[in-house]
Amino acid sequence: MSDHHHPHNHDEEHAEAHNHAHDHDHDHDHTDDLTPALQNLLYEQVDFSKLHTLNEEESNSGRAICQKTWAQRMDAEPELRSSADEQLLMIVPFTGQVRLHSILIRTSPSPSSPLTLKLFVNPPSSTLDFETATDLAPTQTVTISQTSAVQEIPVKRAFFNTTRCLALFFEDNWSAGEEEVTRISYLAFKGDFMKLSKEPVSFLYEAAANPRDHRMVVGTDLGVGRQIQ
Repeated sequence: MSDHHHPHNHDEEHAEAHNHAHDHDHDHDHTDDLTPALQNLLYEQVDFSKLHTLNEEESNSGRAICQKTWAQRMDAEPELRSSADEQLLMIVPFTGQVRLHSILIRTSPSPSSPLTLKLFVNPPSSTLDFETATDLAPTQTVTISQTSAVQEIPVKRAFFNTTRCLALFFEDNWSAGEEEVTRISYLAFKGDFMKLSKEPVSFLYEAAANPRDHRMVVGTDLGVGRQIQ
């Protein structure tokens, strides 16, 4: 679903009609290939107060890189750096249930860029540690590229349709054991947010008299609605 915007279009009315996807992002550099993903970012649905990272050099730096907005995605700082060795383990709880589509991440072209990422959907407990993550079969394993661009890594959606919590185990980096510090500067999640039946969600539109008999339409504070099928 690409949205080709022509900033120098002389038909002002036509340009205005097609400018809705760019109201919140006026940065037109080459990294804007991912701009259509902005409307699917699960930024407001991450429970930052409970997000924690193991083996981070600086306390709460894992939370800090997830709290960067889309406009801040290319900022070098704050940065998450591993401490004792190259491994990092991040637990990301959501405020409800999400259907995860992909992970957005920015690293670097250096040996400190993470290589293997193991994903665990709804891990058995919030006390997941490195030993458990090493022994437990991951929901999916993905490879991260060495680049300073923002990467969008798709997940196998069938396995992530009912995600309430996501564990990310960065198992190693590109240094082949030579570099003990793994660095990540931006991390975000893309998908659909679904209301949990036990918890009211303030931005669930009153689209139907009886939600049980109709599809729910979910939106964000940016006013973007998505239909959950």
